[in-house]
Amino acid sequence: MTQLKKQFISKPILVRYGETDQMGIVHHSNYLRYFEVARLEWLTALGVSYTSMEQHGILMPVIDANLSYKTSAFFEDSLIVHIQLEEIPRVKIKFSYEIKNQKDQVVCLGHTSLAFLNAETRKPMRCPDNFSALFED
Repeated sequence: MTQLKKQFISKPILVRYGETDQMGIVHHSNYLRYFEVARLEWLTALGVSYTSMEQHGILMPVIDANLSYKTSAFFEDSLIVHIQLEEIPRVKIKFSYEIKNQKDQVVCLGHTSLAFLNAETRKPMRCPDNFSALFED
């Protein structure tokens, strides 16, 4: 698996006011959204359209998430998400994340697992061949 396919760095994410709580700190729930932004950018960089996958009857719900907060992020901080594919996808696809701020400080670490589901039956399925083929060397 090439580094380009295994690791990806998101575009900068500017923290918006509505993503902060009364203390001016990014609310913890938003980090999952930042993970999702990075996953979608990663898919796009691979030439994969999530919309197309859904149109072909493939869903990818998050089935497990783990986050660890290291320091606070604030309104107008510029965050970068480093995403890494943990293993070649089979029935699940696993990622790890590292979010850093503009000072290169680690703000949050995390992991997610997503399942491949048949949209019609809502049952697990194997990773589509055309998708898993992207990771063959």
